Amino acid sequence: MGHEAESLIRRYFAAFNAKDSGGMIACVSPTVRHDVNQGARREGVELFRDFLAHMNRCYDEQAVELVVMAAPCGTRASAEFVIEGKYLSTDTGLPKAKGQTYRLACGSFFEIANGMISRVTTYYNLADWLKQIEAQ
Repeated sequence: MGHEAESLIRRYFAAFNAKDSGGMIACVSPTVRHDVNQGARREGVELFRDFLAHMNRCYDEQAVELVVMAAPCGTRASAEFVIEGKYLSTDTGLPKAKGQTYRLACGSFFEIANGMISRVTTYYNLADWLKQIEAQ
């Protein structure tokens, strides 16, 4: 079961890197719980879809140096990775976008049920991101 969970998470990140929102959505449950870094929990695939559209509008990102770990039971997984990105369009409450680039260590944690991601929680250091963006 852990192998299936790892494969699911790798498909999720492959879709992320391909900017394939539909592929990411195919990996998540219709009732997915999404805990946004520095933000509120969003529940349901429609809010997840809206989040992805917003992120794709404001940021151009790739997950590199991906390491996926899955519990043997297959109900939990995590990923450690680095985001290499470019800030494309000013996001609400954040500094003005002018094409700044960044490299940011991240971690995501997943719950898996019925072969789909039922929860995704991602963490990164916002202060580090701000420092990189404001320095350019």
